[in-house]
Amino acid sequence: MNKKFLSIIALICILPISSHAGSVNDSTDNRLEEISRNLDLFNLLFKELDSYYVDTIDSKKVLRTGIDAMVSKLDPYTIYIPEEEEEDFNFMITGEYAGVGASIGKVGDYICFTEIYEGSPAYKNGIKAGDRIIEIAGKNASKMSVSDISEHLRGEKSTNFKIVLQNPITGKQRKLTITREKITLPTIEYCDTLEKGIGYIRFSSFTEKSAELFKNAFLDLKENKKIESLIIDLRNNPGGLLDQVTEIVNYFIENQSVIVYTKSKVKALDETYKATKNPIDNKIPIVVLVNNNSASASEVFSGAMQDLDRAVIVGERTYGKGLVQTSRPLPFGGNLKVTISKYYIPSGRCVQAINYAERNEDGSVKRIPDSLTTEFKTKNGRIVRDGGGILPDVKMERKELSTISYYLYKENIIFNYAVNYIATHSKIDNPKEFQYTEYEQFKEYAKKQKFSYKLKMEEYISALKDIAKDEGYLEHSQNEFDALEKKLSHNLDQDLNLFEKEIRKLISLEIMKQLYNQKGYITESLKYDKMKEEAIKILKDKERYNSILQPKAEEKTDSQKNSK
Repeated sequence: MNKKFLSIIALICILPISSHAGSVNDSTDNRLEEISRNLDLFNLLFKELDSYYVDTIDSKKVLRTGIDAMVSKLDPYTIYIPEEEEEDFNFMITGEYAGVGASIGKVGDYICFTEIYEGSPAYKNGIKAGDRIIEIAGKNASKMSVSDISEHLRGEKSTNFKIVLQNPITGKQRKLTITREKITLPTIEYCDTLEKGIGYIRFSSFTEKSAELFKNAFLDLKENKKIESLIIDLRNNPGGLLDQVTEIVNYFIENQSVIVYTKSKVKALDETYKATKNPIDNKIPIVVLVNNNSASASEVFSGAMQDLDRAVIVGERTYGKGLVQTSRPLPFGGNLKVTISKYYIPSGRCVQAINYAERNEDGSVKRIPDSLTTEFKTKNGRIVRDGGGILPDVKMERKELSTISYYLYKENIIFNYAVNYIATHSKIDNPKEFQYTEYEQFKEYAKKQKFSYKLKMEEYISALKDIAKDEGYLEHSQNEFDALEKKLSHNLDQDLNLFEKEIRKLISLEIMKQLYNQKGYITESLKYDKMKEEAIKILKDKERYNSILQPKAEEKTDSQKNSK
């Protein structure tokens, strides 16, 4: 117990105990005394439980629960990472791990491969989406969870394991011996021209080497494909390393421009990140695409480009994560990922949307309302606000999936149909030419699978009937309920026709992902992408592009007006 208990003591003691190092006063003395008293109490409490509790205590599990409970009271990003989870932690930083290069999931009664990464061991061994895992490392896969199998797929580089797969169409099984390799998930997911002169770069996260990869992609578009404008797609990019994002911003802005700065309780940790090199291109028109899942470093990039009036931001309000974490080593091989500061973009605003220090009485947190946010000015004098992510210059919203589409996807009807479609078509066009034209076939397939679903309206009516029954009103209102249920009940044929366009899109996306991996999926998705289309319109209209980056008449200061 001693070593395990010491680890939690070490974890608590690395936290700063005074915001002014070296200043000793009554308040500090009282705080130190309170910390010491509570640590003694925690030590004694655990000893008492370990000695007298009726059953043997799993000390590792109990102490881990205590650690997790402690950090959970701070924010979602401050976490304890024990030695056995170090590989996952390194993957977040580097985007690299050792394994087979594939995703798996539960499909019906089987755990199957759902996505294969191009060039990976899974790809080289001919594994396809839909292949069922029957046995792995000599163990029956039917008795294992997705996480159990995932653990077997990962491991040390150059190590082998045996796996038995079953083809979902023919039922035939085959045995493979697969060698794990280092897998690097692509930072640059897609790089190409969308139309003549308009480049497009989409990248998934800011991991190590992201800046170098982005630079190479941009220069290839500029020098070999002669682009005159650029779309940078940061949708669903959760962020990553601050030094990588600042280097990429530096490619487009003047040397010595402030990109982002951080403020911490420990002043020695405050940092200012400036452009340190001359830009690669400080003139090319840029549109940055963002959505609700663009967070952290993605918000530094889009926010800095907005504050410096260097790009037009298009899409949805971003996530609102303005907190900076660092890793602190702990005894016994663990790490503490701890929030140490907040970041501020060039205008001086912080985009953090939630103040975790001010919780509601029930412990919950809420976003800072727009009414309590503060105005700031961009380089050109445009008004921007803090406290809730990056608000795009051109706001657009994604359309939510219909209920039938959601359940067709969730119940793997579309996934399984795509597996069958690929197996029965000897030739399928590449993503740029592909057009899915066999929707009637899908409708029949969905019916044969006995697919069913409930609309939210039906769920609410059912719940209302239960309430009416409990309160004694159901008998008197049964006829009205029956009429309402009949009027609002869904019809499968009707909904398959009503939402055909949406469902066809999901089918074609799944077929392209299974056949041509992530690049195929992105190529297909761009055909339906309203935000991308808006970005192209803005870049083609130079007058509109420039006007967006200029302050409106009511935003101009008196000095700006007088200067004219």
